[in-house]
Amino acid sequence: MRQILRSLLNLLFHLFSRIEVSGLENIPAQGGCILAVNHLSRLDPPLVFIFVNRQDLNVLVADKYKKYPVIREAIYILHGIWINREEADFRALKAARDYLAKGGILGIAPEGTRSKTGGLQAAKPGVAYLADKAQVPVMPVAIYGTEGAMVKMLLLQRPKLTIKFGKPIYFPPVARQERDQFYQENTDEIMCQIAAMLPERYRGVYRDHPRLQEIMLR
Repeated sequence: MRQILRSLLNLLFHLFSRIEVSGLENIPAQGGCILAVNHLSRLDPPLVFIFVNRQDLNVLVADKYKKYPVIREAIYILHGIWINREEADFRALKAARDYLAKGGILGIAPEGTRSKTGGLQAAKPGVAYLADKAQVPVMPVAIYGTEGAMVKMLLLQRPKLTIKFGKPIYFPPVARQERDQFYQENTDEIMCQIAAMLPERYRGVYRDHPRLQEIMLR
């Protein structure tokens, strides 16, 4: 079912949009890894799905989407992990940590919800926390062009969608007494790496971040 779903989505995306993808060589063939993706549209998760050709790809998804039958069934096919974003959902975080520690690859939106402005929002420290607890790298993934794309696709306008896979980031273990500080620094690093792959208008709250300026000067 997973392969059928990927093939169907791949066909639909290429029929109704134009896709530019880069960095596929950065996706690890095996081993635990977090895909940290900015979030503009409901098209973002399936777009990532068609390009990450690993049978153990999983997603952490807000449980509010259970009320949408198509999305709900797709998540069940992927054996996705539902999370309640309205509270500290320790059950979901433990399930995600265990999945990563066993060598799975997991897609997460660090911002927690779709951006209403198109620009990056301040990210939550969940990705940095999971990367530390499972001791896995984080791959920054930047997507743009998906905002408003669904309407254009229905009108047969074939919008251009761009997805970029950055190089995995390896963080050293975080000491308990320095946890909050380093989780914040690691979160900023992840988001600035994503921002660096986005056009300026999408960089949002990270537009003037000093770390982003350093990355752009490389």
